[in-house]
Formats: sequence, structure tokens, C-alpha cells
Amino acid sequence: RRRRLDYVNHARRLAEDDWAGVESEGEEKEGDDAEEEEMDVDPGKKLPKRYANQLMLSEWLVDVPLDLEQEWVVVVCPVGKRALVVASRGTTAAYTKSGFCVNRFPSLLPGGNRHNSTSEKVYCILDCIYNEAKQTYYILDVMCWRGHPVYDCQTDFRFFWLFSKIQEEEGLGEKSRINPFKFVGLQNFPCSSDSLCKVLAMDFPFEVDGLLFYHKQTHYTPGSTPLVGWLRPYMVPEILGLAVPATVLTAKPDYAGRQLQQIIESKKSKKLAAEKGHPSSAAAARNGHYELEHLSTPQPANSPEGRDGAASQMEN
Repeated sequence: RRRRLDYVNHARRLAEDDWAGVESEGEEKEGDDAEEEEMDVDPGKKLPKRYANQLMLSEWLVDVPLDLEQEWVVVVCPVGKRALVVASRGTTAAYTKSGFCVNRFPSLLPGGNRHNSTSEKVYCILDCIYNEAKQTYYILDVMCWRGHPVYDCQTDFRFFWLFSKIQEEEGLGEKSRINPFKFVGLQNFPCSSDSLCKVLAMDFPFEVDGLLFYHKQTHYTPGSTPLVGWLRPYMVPEILGLAVPATVLTAKPDYAGRQLQQIIESKKSKKLAAEKGHPSSAAAARNGHYELEHLSTPQPANSPEGRDGAASQMEN
């Protein structure tokens, strides 16, 4: 019950940008039992940027879970920038993963424009990928809808609920004066071999960046988690050991071997450092905290960044 209340307060703070008393609450709770603690990601405790570190981030899916087929789902992600979207009090704000507000605009999300925000309790908090070319926010996950937080609901419920709620909001997926950016839900698929092969042979209405694998039972927990995994489509045959059809998505780029080697070495060094209790393990964990940022899609080879192979399309 206490934990549920903390999620409610957390969502309300994000919606209202009201952080009064957060620091003092954090100090009071330090001596409390771990189970009674407030969300340990409450941004008011550690960071002045209140909207930083709110998104649930993936790790490279190098260690394949044994229950991948039964207990995981996959979401195909467009190229774009990750965004925390908060619709509240008649306006919609988009924040980068580091907490900077990059845009404010009206939207047809509940609470997102002055015509549909009759109550302060009507607000939405979404995890999105913004694709500039299509002027579209692709909705990856939901943390709160119409003032109801779902942080502590399982992935399969959040995805089902999000899908049904999006259908109810007329005009959300179209551009208009009151909805200048489209909001479109992303589909999820089973992780069986057959399903993955079909997914990789599909045509998508956007340029594909990669695949996010979600454990069906994980709650929405801000920060990086092994319960969300990330792969580039070309990695699926090698990492998951699947014979997949030769398609545009599975074609190996020139940098494929270097990138895979870099990911595996990074994972290995972090694991070794952690096992030995080495002081550098904390730094390694920090460096890998947002692995996509360091190890996703390299820039074209002729750019200075491309030679290091360390930039990410999704997270630029």
C-alpha cells in the first residue's frame, strides 16, 4: 500500500512539476526498512533536473534468457530520440532522457490541451521515441494514463492497457492544429522462433533501429534493467541462434563484427569487475548504465564518430 502511494505521488509530481518537500522526505526515509522506502529513483533525492533518469532503459541482450520464448515480448523500434512525454494541465511537454524539456505543444492526450484538461487529476506520462522526419511520437510504454499510475503493473498489462486507451482517443494518430504531432502505439509480438522470423520479414511504416525485448512480468522501473534487452535486427541470428530469412532488416552492415565484439567485451569486463569487487566496477556500471548511448548504431564511416563506432541513432 505504501509503495503504491509512492507511485501515485511520483506520477503527480511529474505531472504538476511539484517537488516541494521531496528532499526532506528522502532524509526521513533513510533509516526506514528497504521495503518501506520511497521509489529509489525519485529524482528529487539525487538530481536537480527533476525529469532526468525517468525512463526504463535496456541492456544489450547478449546473455539470452532461457525463458525468452515463453516469458518475453518484442517491440520493433523506429529510428528516433527517446522522450519522456508528460501531458498535464492543458499542455504537453517532451523531455530528453537527461531531463531537458525540448518541446511544449498541445496534444489530444488526456490533459494535453486546454480543452481536455478540466481536472488537474487528468494527466498522462508516456515513454516514447520521437521521429522527427515523420513528426511522430511512437509510444513505447505507459507509466500513467488519466491520472492512474501503472508503474507497478506488469509489462503485458501495460501494453494491453495502452493499446486499448489509444483506441479511445480520436485524432491522436493524426496531425491537426490541436495535435501537431502524431502519437502512434508500437505493436508487440511473441518471442517464439516463428514469430521473430515473421517480424523480421515484415514491412514497417518507419525506418527500423532495433528490437526491444521486454520480460512480460517486469514493472516499469526507471533506470537500466536486464529485464529489457536490446538488439539490432542483424544480431538476431547470431545472438539468438535463429535461422532467419535474408531481408532488409537482417542484412549485416559493414561494422557488424566490430560492434558485436565491442558489446561482448564491454559486458565481459563489467561482469569480471563486479565479480572481483573491483573499484572500477562501479565506474563500469555507470558507463554501461545507458548502453545504447555508447554502443548502438555507428555513424557513417567517413564521420569522426563513425570510426569509433560508438554513437546511437535512437539516443542521439
